[in-house]
Amino acid sequence: MELLAAAFSAACAVDHDSSTSESDTRDSAAGHLPGSESSSTPGNGTTPEECPALTDSPTTLTEALQMIHPIPADSWRNLIEQIGLLYQEYRDKSTLQEIETRRQQDAEIQGNSDGSQVGEDAGEEEEEEEEGEEEELASPPERRALPQICLLSNPHSRFNLWQDLPEIQSSGVLDILQPEEIRLQEAMFELVTSEASYYKSLNLLVSHFMENERLKKILHPSEAHILFSNVLDVMAVSERFLLELEHRMEENIVISDVCDIVYRYAADHFSVYITYVSNQTYQERTYKQLLQEKAAFRELIAQLELDPKCKGLPFSSFLILPFQRITRLKLLVQNILKRVEERSEREGTALDAHKELEMVVKACNEGVRKMSRTEQMISIQKKMEFKIKSVPIISHSRWLLKQGELQQMSGPKTSRTLRTKKLFREIYLFLFNDLLVICRQIPGDKYQVFDSAPRGLLRVEELEDQGQTLANVFILRLLENADDREATYMLKASSQSEMKRWMTSLAPNRRTKFVSFTSRLLDCPQVQCVHPYVAQQPDELTLELADILNILEKTEDGWIFGERLHDQERGWFPSSMTEEILNPKIRSQNLKECFRVHKMEDPQRSQNKDRRKLGSRNRQ
Repeated sequence: MELLAAAFSAACAVDHDSSTSESDTRDSAAGHLPGSESSSTPGNGTTPEECPALTDSPTTLTEALQMIHPIPADSWRNLIEQIGLLYQEYRDKSTLQEIETRRQQDAEIQGNSDGSQVGEDAGEEEEEEEEGEEEELASPPERRALPQICLLSNPHSRFNLWQDLPEIQSSGVLDILQPEEIRLQEAMFELVTSEASYYKSLNLLVSHFMENERLKKILHPSEAHILFSNVLDVMAVSERFLLELEHRMEENIVISDVCDIVYRYAADHFSVYITYVSNQTYQERTYKQLLQEKAAFRELIAQLELDPKCKGLPFSSFLILPFQRITRLKLLVQNILKRVEERSEREGTALDAHKELEMVVKACNEGVRKMSRTEQMISIQKKMEFKIKSVPIISHSRWLLKQGELQQMSGPKTSRTLRTKKLFREIYLFLFNDLLVICRQIPGDKYQVFDSAPRGLLRVEELEDQGQTLANVFILRLLENADDREATYMLKASSQSEMKRWMTSLAPNRRTKFVSFTSRLLDCPQVQCVHPYVAQQPDELTLELADILNILEKTEDGWIFGERLHDQERGWFPSSMTEEILNPKIRSQNLKECFRVHKMEDPQRSQNKDRRKLGSRNRQ
């Protein structure tokens, strides 16, 4: 234990001497381990000259750990092999724990704040009453209960923490490492163990489903190809990736880094994910057709799903594993990035890995959208009949944002008998990313186009409350329509949320009620997702558990227009799928972490990029 502490002190002394210009904040962050606070062993804060016993000591933290306590390869391999959770279970447990952690932090800080006010203003009897109120604030009754998953309380689920491993407990490093470094170790450890769980689930998809002899006889080779795509390539990459991560963990008990490995695989090997995910539209369609048209397929899949190996999970949850993993991997790297020391080598490596993963995820999303958008545009054009000059709808750079029916106000017209004619008439809007097409629906599921305008030449204005007749009415102005003239439409939506959604889509740069992420303010109304939600319309946002979103707009009938922090994607979603983050300190911290993750490329970091790559290769 003394030797370990001495080596740590030597490494920290060298690091301190080489970065005397850094602030005290940096010295207390992850990767720098001042012994004065963590240990009473000799040598803390000394140089090799002042402490002769340390003259030949290693000069870096990693070298110190490797020399003192390399960990047997079998220990990590046994841990990986013993992971009992399929990736779907692992992912659910991890995200639910993340949600509960935020809830507890929110409640604790809120409770402490209320408690301090009570102590100043109330007597002993009043304090007891206020304590009861604090308990109510800590768990607001309006918050919906999370779906219960037995893994959260199952001690045999093999969901381990790095600091709970026997090798870590017996090494003594927990007495020396700073709390922030321990949290960083946990973040890197989760990336590795979740990859192992993911590989276990992929292997089950291949061995239990894809290679089933009965299934091979039922499926035509083309159907099997669409259903399973290049999953063998994905699994091969995951296997090599996991093997390298294991080797890194075998080097020493304290993980030096994993983001350099992530960066290399994201840049050179993760293109297999793009191929798989881009096939998702055809995969889903083929799977539905097979279930409907082939009874033998439907019966066999149901039978295979009942096998205890699947743990009650459906076949479809295995098919979407690669898409879930590549998006989750980016979030895991973000979690590491939030915990590494600023302006350190590990921060630079994490930023590089995150940037490469963002490119892969973006390519995956674009691949899925391209497949579905092309078919959708062809279908829309077939339904349109132009009363005006024809506008070509199909374009490789065009996609649908929103479509639906609205009521156009035709003006108050009355006859001599004072019978009011119809005040509104139905029109149908197709809004694309660059074009608005205004139609009337005609028999035969067709649409007659009578006006259009570029999306950039649209302006909207909400009418003040004019009573029930004009409720949910807004003004749409076309600065230049199909006849090269300005046109104005008074439109009525079916609800307040529908009106807000149309206004947001028609004029995306219109000022919203609350600020956006890009305003870079350090507070904004926020929610976290506690129930997953799948978008039903193009202007909606699919939510995953534990997503954090800034609120940009709210409606009285239960819809929120939000901006997700980790990728800045915007869209509408039901407020019932989320719960508000009440404490401003937590909201501010969430924004600060996202600013750090998405900060602009540092020129000096770019200059040192090749040097880091070389260092990573030498370490391997």
